[in-house]
Amino acid sequence: MEFLQPLHIQPENEGSSTGAHWIKSKGPKMNSYSPVDGKLIGTVVTTDAAAYQEVIQTAEKAFKEWRNWPAPKRGEIVRQLGDALRHEKHFLGQLVSYEMGKSLQEGLGEVQEMIDICDFAVGLSRQLYGLTMHSERPSHRMYEQWHPLGIVGIISAFNFPVAVWSWNAALAWVCGNVTVWKPSEKTPLCGNAIQNIVATVFEKNNVPDGVNNLIQGGREVGEWMSHDTRIPLISATGSTRMGKELNTAVAARLGKTILELGGNNAIIISEHADLDMSLIGSVFGAVGTAGQRCTSTRRLIIHEKVYDAFVAKLTKAYQQIKIGDPLDVKHHMGPLIDQDAVSMYLKSIEDCKKEGGKFLVEGGVLDGAGYESGCYVKPCIAEAQPHYSIVQHETFAPILYLLKYKTLEEAIAIQNGVPQGLSSAIMTLNMRESELFLSQQGSDCGIANVNIGTSGAEIGGAFGGEKETGGGRESGSDAWKAYMRRQTNTINWSTQLPLAQGIQFDL
Repeated sequence: MEFLQPLHIQPENEGSSTGAHWIKSKGPKMNSYSPVDGKLIGTVVTTDAAAYQEVIQTAEKAFKEWRNWPAPKRGEIVRQLGDALRHEKHFLGQLVSYEMGKSLQEGLGEVQEMIDICDFAVGLSRQLYGLTMHSERPSHRMYEQWHPLGIVGIISAFNFPVAVWSWNAALAWVCGNVTVWKPSEKTPLCGNAIQNIVATVFEKNNVPDGVNNLIQGGREVGEWMSHDTRIPLISATGSTRMGKELNTAVAARLGKTILELGGNNAIIISEHADLDMSLIGSVFGAVGTAGQRCTSTRRLIIHEKVYDAFVAKLTKAYQQIKIGDPLDVKHHMGPLIDQDAVSMYLKSIEDCKKEGGKFLVEGGVLDGAGYESGCYVKPCIAEAQPHYSIVQHETFAPILYLLKYKTLEEAIAIQNGVPQGLSSAIMTLNMRESELFLSQQGSDCGIANVNIGTSGAEIGGAFGGEKETGGGRESGSDAWKAYMRRQTNTINWSTQLPLAQGIQFDL
């Protein structure tokens, strides 16, 4: 593909790096096949135990220097990275689309997210504010300040192979941390491409080797990270099962985690909704990235008065969805990531039917010219009930469940009645409905939207969810605080030593 050479992606790559320095490893090779056409893109050598130790030791050394760089100077490095990403946006967006399978527009949008978080982090580098507090003791001053943690471990998922890494890395760096990143084993070349881009910027600015580190591999490498006391914080994106295991390991050593796990997101379609606008949000939420976003719309909770009219619009829209090579801009939807994802999709359809689900738009695997990889599937729609086991479960595929409601309180109960709590939305022109949905009586999710869908968060807001979604926050707002430790300071500038709470202790 034309985009491989500009990003310096060769047929075979080492998979461990402390910056511009690539480490020889004896780990097994890991191939990356494109779900677009089934072809081998390239191979990386996974990180072995010796390479892992070298990476962590180099990161520890780099932190001791990097933390002393003034925060605005660290921000300037991130600003330059944003410019480098602007320059590489076209090529990197293509690579994301080809290796992961999302549409080219979404691939380019993912790179834009990286650029946006770099811009955000540059401003943040001059705003790492602490508070001052009044002391109860005379001639005392109290304040708080924030210090970097050290090594921040990042474990990212295949569905956003570059953007979610940047949410963490850009903030971690301006806060004075160094990072160790393990990309998904399903999209390793995106990780190598980013490492090369960052290394070019860092080398030019004499950034210490070890500020940005890359390791490649599967579960074993992730377990090394989760048990490593030298990594005080791990930010991980993936399944709820993975998150529970990782969190248990990190908590056992009293480490910190940011977890962005499963989503089972719903849109409530009110009787007061703009149905045409609701249609756009619902269809993109359900079929964008072939339903492989954490924020993908899995459930539509539709008022009984508009149910038939909206379902008619929805089923008609599904007949117009074009499926094929995601690098072709005329296609709305590309493939699932691999054959395992296809198998899970097919099993979920069967499970839904067994529970009584009625499919209004049938699913299935596409074959023939253009679908040789075997990863292309049909987006489908099923009428279901909230209590169905499959409806309670997150399926990473374009399967949409339709649920009917009478009162808004019932709709909110259905919306909240799943183990996950990431993203939610209501489509309504009724202010009272929207305010109830956003109140403490409403959505229990980390993200709650009005008149937009569940998918497509901006970097300015903190991203994350509740319940089995994990409870962590990444990206905007004050999410930077998760990458730092808070320290309270009290300074006595008097000639006496009064104790707090009026305690007397005379010698």
